[in-house]
Amino acid sequence: MSERSLTIAKNKPDEKLYQKRARVILPMLVRQAKRKKKITYGCLGQELGIHHRVLRYSLDCIGDTLLELGELRQEKIPPIQGLVVNKQTGLPGNNVNFLRCKKINPREEKKIVKAQLEDVFNYPKWLEVLDELGLSPAMPLNPQPEQTTNRRRGTSESEAHKRLKNYVTHHPQFIGLKKSLAPGKTEHVLRSRDRVDVFFENAHCSIAVEVKSHISDESDLERGLFQCVKYRAILKACRSLESGTYEVDALLAIEDSLSEELTRVSKTLGVRVIENILVSDNI
Repeated sequence: MSERSLTIAKNKPDEKLYQKRARVILPMLVRQAKRKKKITYGCLGQELGIHHRVLRYSLDCIGDTLLELGELRQEKIPPIQGLVVNKQTGLPGNNVNFLRCKKINPREEKKIVKAQLEDVFNYPKWLEVLDELGLSPAMPLNPQPEQTTNRRRGTSESEAHKRLKNYVTHHPQFIGLKKSLAPGKTEHVLRSRDRVDVFFENAHCSIAVEVKSHISDESDLERGLFQCVKYRAILKACRSLESGTYEVDALLAIEDSLSEELTRVSKTLGVRVIENILVSDNI
């Protein structure tokens, strides 16, 4: 094993900066794994107070350490460094071992990453790994909503959210709706003055769609579920005022998948959720 992996949990006088950072980053990744959520390079760099481009060296260090520790324990420890992803693609860097040296199309790449990250999420011994390396669990991360409000600038929308919203607008068939409804309306204002991400309507239906990209955390996804409950109630009220008979609904469209807890919430609330949407520029 390389020098990097041998020193992640040791405080040697000649240790490198990326090794010190690796000891800080690994507990953060364990935190994300237990929440079943990825984290972008930008968000992780911001939390650490460093530029995201230097994270690669520490993530490589973590990967080497887990390989070594797995050999010592005679078990496979999933590559937790794969939880750190590019903001635009939602994919980890090519240096992660399950992507290394693979020339595959984006759709297949997404499937590989999803399967591998499920192993990371479901691995039950992350706290044992931290303990064996002499590391303590990380503090919870503040929620990162996709849209934040600034008093001076109004609402700021992430590029990932904008891309998913525009994709859904032009491809309703990929969220279980009729293709003929395209294009939908973005940022549609309801009579309640609530603003809907994507809105589809014709003589037979009015359907609101709340979208959440891969950068949304558990809190933001839960917020999306309750937004759908609100939108559906508003649409029903509008239909009653018009004495209409058309279909109304509100659904949540997301790039990732819901956790078990939020899946239970969605079923209790009766909110339909379209998961694992793959945004493609080739369609």
